[in-house]
Amino acid sequence: MSEHYFTAQPASEADLRERTVTLAGRELPVTVASGIFSPEAIDRGTAVLLREAPEPPAEGTFLDLGCGWGPIALTLALHSPAATVYAVDVNERALDLLRRNASRHSLTGVRPTGPDGIPEDVRFDLIWSNPPIRIGKAALHEVLTRWLPRLAAGGSAYLVVGKQLGADSLQRWIAQQWPDFVVERYASDKGFRVLRVLAP
Repeated sequence: MSEHYFTAQPASEADLRERTVTLAGRELPVTVASGIFSPEAIDRGTAVLLREAPEPPAEGTFLDLGCGWGPIALTLALHSPAATVYAVDVNERALDLLRRNASRHSLTGVRPTGPDGIPEDVRFDLIWSNPPIRIGKAALHEVLTRWLPRLAAGGSAYLVVGKQLGADSLQRWIAQQWPDFVVERYASDKGFRVLRVLAP
């Protein structure tokens, strides 16, 4: 049976290895492993999001949805050390890697967790996500239906989605699901769109 990055407990050997990446303008050593999303580097979609999204507020409660080994969560924490950055993934190996990487760089605001590990009353001032498109449309819609309504009043989400993987149809679906939200194409680059969702 093939293994996917959205497998909760990867059976493959972790094969931990070191990489140096650039996040928030800094060169950082990080630990990555097999059995997770984009284990060798920052994937192209995430790189577009990190380049195009505006700098986050200095403080607040943020969410990295589908965190992997942590490029988005680490970037948010580097920009905004006073913020609380929840980082959600179903892959336990990815969460362990992010714990290692955040601890290594003393990013104490990062809180890696499974989807059920965030109290229901928590609301997010900012969501950044390279959502797991390849889990399928129905499952993706379920994920977004769980998390987008938890934007705080005036909060915003930035989602990066490949043009060929349904970015425009996803934009239309979000607009239909939440008519009170403003949904717009914020940026386009290298075959990806960054969608911005603004909560009323």
